[in-house]
Amino acid sequence: MAGRSIAFAALAACAVLPAAQALEMDRARNVPLLFQPYTMAKGPEAWRARRAEIKKVLEHDVYGKRPVERPPHLAFSEAEPDAVMMDGRAVRKRVRIEYGGAYGTNSFVATAFVPRGAKGPVPSFLFICTDAHPEGVIDPTRKVKSGDWPAEDIVARGYAAITFWVGDVSPDYRHGNTLGVFAAFEDVKARYRLSERWGSLSAWAWGASRVLDWIETQPSLDAKHVAVAGHSRGGKTALVAAAWDERFAMACSFMSGTGGAKLNHVDLPSSQHIADTLRKRNFWYSEFLTLWANRDMETPFDQHWLVAMIAPRLVVIASAWDDQEAGPYGEYLTAKYASPAWTLPYGKKGFVSDGFPPPDTPQQDGDISYHVRTGGHEDPLDYDWKVSMDFADRHGWRNPF
Repeated sequence: MAGRSIAFAALAACAVLPAAQALEMDRARNVPLLFQPYTMAKGPEAWRARRAEIKKVLEHDVYGKRPVERPPHLAFSEAEPDAVMMDGRAVRKRVRIEYGGAYGTNSFVATAFVPRGAKGPVPSFLFICTDAHPEGVIDPTRKVKSGDWPAEDIVARGYAAITFWVGDVSPDYRHGNTLGVFAAFEDVKARYRLSERWGSLSAWAWGASRVLDWIETQPSLDAKHVAVAGHSRGGKTALVAAAWDERFAMACSFMSGTGGAKLNHVDLPSSQHIADTLRKRNFWYSEFLTLWANRDMETPFDQHWLVAMIAPRLVVIASAWDDQEAGPYGEYLTAKYASPAWTLPYGKKGFVSDGFPPPDTPQQDGDISYHVRTGGHEDPLDYDWKVSMDFADRHGWRNPF
């Protein structure tokens, strides 16, 4: 009945809305309700109760349930001595993050370039690197530089550039979820395993939270202003990280598509669907997501729920004009349908938009930034990083030198 009510409301609205907005409502069908009647406009406490319900659904049906949040054993040690780099503009820090649980201990390394000469602790962009060859993307020596992670540009803007490679947390292949972080907290040799166990996206997001734990120990870093960012599968991970860990002040999701920022309940035949992402990487998710393969428009949840969990913090959603597989229009609709989580409980602006924008025209007047850039699904460009840092600047993040 709820789905039919939304459909009838959409048809009625089409008579009075501008053509572009009417098209949006026509192509997005029976979108699952973000609010229940008892949470509508009743303030932050009611929304947080609804948010907890949403989290349980997404844990069960999409990303899986974590066995632990902050681990019982967590330690930080210097992986390499600090070094002044970037012609004296930054200090490089390399930290080994060790964690342990009931089944073992493991570790991974994070790299940080911290601007020198700031008047106080600096905000950070934490990049989740998912590249199969990370040495060409996040080279700590900076002999190899990549537009995926323009550390020099980030530092020049007054932000710390921090990164880690997901392969060190959990390898990105079918049996990787028996290694790394999984092996520390689960009996990976058990014959039968819970279908709702966490997938790799949640595990990598968990790793990002452990980097944030380290950031909180560093006097030179402002732990209250950390943006977690990623591209494609890393963009999905960034949203999960910020949704689960409310210490992240911003999430930047670049071309994340299905399982990330793309709405399921929208008619986009050229985009990837749930069955497609499962066919390639089912280990990223809870096994229960397989129940919704080829049933995208029947799911009782959708990706605007994930983005809404980040409210009232900041979100950047980035699409690419030629990346139809990731469904740019569906990513835009997710920003639109998530917006009430900012406006109703908190009285904030949420997503401010007059309709799907032309390329290279960021919409940044609210708490959700959306842009669709020229180009395809290639790795994040300097433009995506610039838009993200511009958004942080608009919200007063940058610490002047």
